[in-house]
Amino acid sequence: MKFSAERESLLAALQSVIGVVERRQTMPILANLLLSADQGKLSVTATDLEVELVAAAEIKSGADGRLTVPGRKLLDICRSLPEGVTLTFTQDGDKLTVKAGRSRFVLATLPAADFPLIDELAQQQSLTLPQSDLRRLLDKTHFSMAQQDVRYYLNGMLLETDGKMLRTVATDGHRLALCEMDLPSKATGQQVIVPRKGVLELQRLLGNEGEVQITIGSNHIRAQIGDVRFTSKLIDGRFPEYSRVIPAASPKAVIADREVLRAALQRTAILANEKYRGIRLALKKNSMTLQAHNPEQEEAEEEVEVTYKGEELEVGFNVGYLLEALGAVDGTEVEIGVTDGNSSCLVRAPGATSARYVVMPMRL
Repeated sequence: MKFSAERESLLAALQSVIGVVERRQTMPILANLLLSADQGKLSVTATDLEVELVAAAEIKSGADGRLTVPGRKLLDICRSLPEGVTLTFTQDGDKLTVKAGRSRFVLATLPAADFPLIDELAQQQSLTLPQSDLRRLLDKTHFSMAQQDVRYYLNGMLLETDGKMLRTVATDGHRLALCEMDLPSKATGQQVIVPRKGVLELQRLLGNEGEVQITIGSNHIRAQIGDVRFTSKLIDGRFPEYSRVIPAASPKAVIADREVLRAALQRTAILANEKYRGIRLALKKNSMTLQAHNPEQEEAEEEVEVTYKGEELEVGFNVGYLLEALGAVDGTEVEIGVTDGNSSCLVRAPGATSARYVVMPMRL
């Protein structure tokens, strides 16, 4: 195998896929990238057995072939070389020699036959939509995914199609985020759970221009984004009936300036209990008082002007969950729907239904 490539073209491909190469590996081959040279195209593949990324780069090929090389070392070599240089790769037995200008590097390789590849998908559904739309769905909900929860189906994001809607839902059992959009054409009703790492990689790859083609299979989801192909295993589990926990639009709605409320919550949170992060909201006519205290007997209190016409009530929430929900709401105002001191609140932009956030109450 012998080929040469421009630094910039190769570097772009390496940076696109390196995110799934873990620094600590259970299998040595997973620290490597699969390089496949074929008729002037180089395809670079990385996998962690859950997510697979494939990127393409233009090359001048002397002899086609396949091999695997240490991913992060090759990326570091590429990054460290000056702009505009051409790299020449020559395989000799189980070694790969990389030359660029006066620099020469010899890397150890592992057999390409041992590299684990995801098989072709048994396609069930295909969707094409703007990258910016899918990115918005992920950005508005990803922060509510669970991390290493024993309920493994919460450690990811629900991607749901029903008729003409595409919806993302994430929950960790304490809060829930939902965002939806209209699809340009009718889609088959389907629910799949994309694992956390897959969601974060997809977010990193998506831009604001161009389209993304999504293919949903029985066990995998695939997205083609420009020259990069993303494939992820799906979580085999049943996502909770999320619609049951979304409160109906409450007559006791608080309308507040989003940035003013956010800043007040951040200040009050300074003296909240570091472990539980609890904060109390005391509501009365056109006023919200935020209160926090901690085991050191310190306390913080701040009053915020709001629009509220319901009865007086007090309710406790995790301040981090409220802040993340406020951060995801579009617009200058936010609406917080409350029922009583023991019920979840519904956070959204006033009157909006495309993005909604539910935060469970806390006992303080």
